[in-house]
Amino acid sequence: MKLALDRYAHLNSPIHRWEQRSKLVGLLALIFAFALVEDLVLLPGMVVVTLVLLGLSRLPLGFVLHRLRYPGLFIAAVVIFLPFVAGETVLWQWGWLTLRQEGCIAVIAIATRFICIITMSLILFGTAPFLTTIRALRSLGMPHTIVDMMLLSYRYIEEFGQTLTTMQRAMRLRGFQNNRLNRRNLDRLAGLAGSLLIRSYERSQRVYEAMILRGYGHLPSSRERVWLKQIRPQDAIALGLTLAIAATFILLEMMR
Repeated sequence: MKLALDRYAHLNSPIHRWEQRSKLVGLLALIFAFALVEDLVLLPGMVVVTLVLLGLSRLPLGFVLHRLRYPGLFIAAVVIFLPFVAGETVLWQWGWLTLRQEGCIAVIAIATRFICIITMSLILFGTAPFLTTIRALRSLGMPHTIVDMMLLSYRYIEEFGQTLTTMQRAMRLRGFQNNRLNRRNLDRLAGLAGSLLIRSYERSQRVYEAMILRGYGHLPSSRERVWLKQIRPQDAIALGLTLAIAATFILLEMMR
């Protein structure tokens, strides 16, 4: 279970060179603006802005598509029935199965917003080292506890994934066949989930105790505002342009 969001943080592109604090503010503003859009007329504009930023970032298309896969399956499972249950205008009917216009429009809007927001998030976190993003969040005033939880979650989710892989391999070596859905297999999978939860909790306790012993929570605050580049004029211009685009989407949505 490897996230590797910053796998391509070493690339040299305009988005990579954009100072991380201003990038966070600008792209998060765009993400919130995209989340508010409901007018279908604005959806092509969202797609164009997303594609332009993706092209400027030079992130490989395969990297983005691979990370859209599992969230895409989730959102597809959520909206798959909307065209058949939402709305009153009938587009097509076969017996009890009815395709409705309002449901189709809702699916298009939800899917477009989802893809644009996730792609924008990948651009935000994939064009700088994750530790740089954490430092930028701290510099912008996010509570230290939340920032530390983000860092630890990112760091140890791969550890838990490796533990899960080891446990699944041990079960297969003992004859477990996961292609059969029966009560016995469900009991074993429930035991696997419980064991992983207990191991994860115990691991988190050991990590926290080790951090306390090393002085966590008692470090001078002056050490928490270093290692960040100065905001250059081109960074401020990019931030202003991004905020203007986000404000335009919000205003157009409010005027519809």
